Amino acid sequence: MPPAISSPAEPAPASPATALHADVAVIGGGVIGHAIAWEVRRSGRSVVLIDDAPGNGASWAAAGMLAPVSELHYQEEDLLELMLASSGLWPAFAADLALAGAGDAGYLTTPTLAIGADAADRRALMDLRAVQQASGLVVEPLTVREARTRESLLSPAISCALDIPADHQVDPRKLVACLQEVLALHEPGAGTAVAGARAGFAVDQRAAALLWEDGRVIGVKLAHGGTVQAKETIVANGLQAASLDGLPGGLNLPLRPVYGDILRLAVPQHLRPLLTSTVRGMVHGVPVYIVPRQDGTVVIGATQREDALAGTGDGAVSAGGVYQLLRDAQVLVPAVSELELLECTARARPATPDNAPLLGRVPVSAQGTGNTGKVAGLIVATGFFRHGVLLAPAAAAICRDLLDGRTDPRWGALSPARFSGKHHVAGLQAPRKDISSTKALDPQKESA
Repeated sequence: MPPAISSPAEPAPASPATALHADVAVIGGGVIGHAIAWEVRRSGRSVVLIDDAPGNGASWAAAGMLAPVSELHYQEEDLLELMLASSGLWPAFAADLALAGAGDAGYLTTPTLAIGADAADRRALMDLRAVQQASGLVVEPLTVREARTRESLLSPAISCALDIPADHQVDPRKLVACLQEVLALHEPGAGTAVAGARAGFAVDQRAAALLWEDGRVIGVKLAHGGTVQAKETIVANGLQAASLDGLPGGLNLPLRPVYGDILRLAVPQHLRPLLTSTVRGMVHGVPVYIVPRQDGTVVIGATQREDALAGTGDGAVSAGGVYQLLRDAQVLVPAVSELELLECTARARPATPDNAPLLGRVPVSAQGTGNTGKVAGLIVATGFFRHGVLLAPAAAAICRDLLDGRTDPRWGALSPARFSGKHHVAGLQAPRKDISSTKALDPQKESA
């Protein structure tokens, strides 16, 4: 089984007087937050990662498909450039992680097969292929015989198969564990270990609010007391970003939870390998995917619902969802009925109205001048919805560029203020629930 993600059940509360100091504070310990934190460290800065349950949110349930081609949806073509850019970063990202001393992150360059169950599914997949080809993507039809030669356990009754060589996979649980490993490594004298943080980088608390001083964000107030003071703060805590106190006045982060049920199953020895490629299927108009892992397990997912189950938590699994996933997976690969069901998981993914992430600095207009600047000390990186694992390297690289004072016009449409009216926060307003710090940053301690 994948290594467990460190997540103390009861984080030790800090004293109200405790103040940690770092160059950068990253709020949120999912794949996105960890990837950003590692890129910050690789830039030579000290970093703290703030999360009371790191790696146990949407990242824990994610299947880890790196699928810019398969994930191209109608009316989401604007996302394609970012997805392709991030897909191109993945080989070096995985290789650098291994060189840094991490274990196996489960990164595989095996291809993806798109499979249709009936004639209507074939038409839908071929229509989508036309959109994909118009965008310059490679999607090649296979005969059913060719598909079953590659994957012998596919049903002989499938209607079509398409080869998508550019869509790969990674194991998100292993990935987060690997990122934690490398973040815990500190070269002697490098100044990257933050005094007071677990393993020199982790703060096992929930972020309660942003800290402000003289019109700029200077860090984070922690839920159990204490603060993290930083030159730059990156808000990457998914759905919780919108409820963070101290956000700039007028900033609207319209995040909605989209729940997904996902299953993990063990393949008996006589059926291994069940598949060598990821299978993304369409079964009577309903999508389903089967992702094979190297450890003899497969991941089957994922349903999509926008309401939590009544009277239960965000992690509650839908019985109907489990039935649907097993039923549809068996239509494509009948041997799924012989697998051992190990785990049923559900998590809420943070989605935006246009399904694109909220990524960048927050614009702000000076009252009465028309001059637009940015809120100092603050970057937002949330709302990644289905694409968090795929987009992690790109999000990390974009955040590093912003920290270095560089902007790329290609990503301007991802502004975190694009739903706040006129694409900017109206005026230098006080932050929501004004949070200020009475203690200035200590330059001598920021890299401790």
